[in-house]
Amino acid sequence: MADVTGGTRNGDGPVDLRSDTVTRPTAGMREAMAGAEVGDDVYGEDPTVTALEAEVAALFGHEAALFAPTGSMANQIALQLVVPAGDELLCDADAHIVTYEIGAAAAYGGISSRTWPAVGAEIDPDVVAGMIRPDGYFAVPTRAIAVEQTHNRGGGGVIPLATLRELRRVADDNGLALHCDGARIWHAHVADGVPLDTYGRLFDTLSVCLSKGLGAPVGSLVVGSAEKIARARFLRKRMGGGMRQVGVLAAAGRYALAHHVERLAADHAKAARLAEAVAPFGVLAGAVRTNIVPLDLTKHPLDAKALAAAARAEGVLVSVLGPRTARLVTHLDVDEAAIDRAAETLTRILRA
Repeated sequence: MADVTGGTRNGDGPVDLRSDTVTRPTAGMREAMAGAEVGDDVYGEDPTVTALEAEVAALFGHEAALFAPTGSMANQIALQLVVPAGDELLCDADAHIVTYEIGAAAAYGGISSRTWPAVGAEIDPDVVAGMIRPDGYFAVPTRAIAVEQTHNRGGGGVIPLATLRELRRVADDNGLALHCDGARIWHAHVADGVPLDTYGRLFDTLSVCLSKGLGAPVGSLVVGSAEKIARARFLRKRMGGGMRQVGVLAAAGRYALAHHVERLAADHAKAARLAEAVAPFGVLAGAVRTNIVPLDLTKHPLDAKALAAAARAEGVLVSVLGPRTARLVTHLDVDEAAIDRAAETLTRILRA
């Protein structure tokens, strides 16, 4: 089994394009996990966790970071840091934090959320600015803006740096915080060449994920100021996220950062190949910038469930997002031969 770039990881099994969360630890990552130095992280005594947190904070130009077991927990901790209970968060209608986190902002943080129409990465800062509510009589005041980089339901779209800078200006002009759900920010970094610390310094808080494209088995981090992260540690414990000898997982994250970031360009190239294969059938929902190929089957005889069922019968797994929307996601466990197989299978199904 190849360790980093694939080559034999699929073998004769299914080609799993449902998500980049399905990856398995590589041989080198497993070795790093097995040899990790550990301690009790609730007491702040796990050296591998401490090293990971310091490394990620430095990558994004912030003072501190906190290791959390999931991306959803990391997001919700960060939101509670910038939006008091009863106040308002602005984000887009397809944002992960209000779509796939099961109402956690309201349930855990008492946060009211309001959304602009889903446009993926094509955000208009003027539209966002026009939504801001100041403090006033019986009005719910806006306290923070959240964006997603890259945008999951937006087909892996990359929010341009100029847009993020303008949103930072909007936030500053109105005394608001700016949060980044950076689950796949590594992909944006590789796709556009924007340094991670350039992204990081635009945001008051970030969540960054290790278990998607980077291939670690678990883990995300909250990134921010030392003061915010001290509060985040308390919130993590309240939410049940205090962990003990978790350095075995942090070691996987450190390995992923060292070995699996730059290789994301290969996943982008594989996604582009899949997009080229399905494009003639009029089902490509938008430009493919990173490792996600969004499919819109509105004008095709097959709906999303039928496509997924037909593909599964031939050993290709596709994610269904809605009645007429589906998604293909490339990752380190899908090698070039698997992409060939998936492209041939999907082409045949769509043509038939």
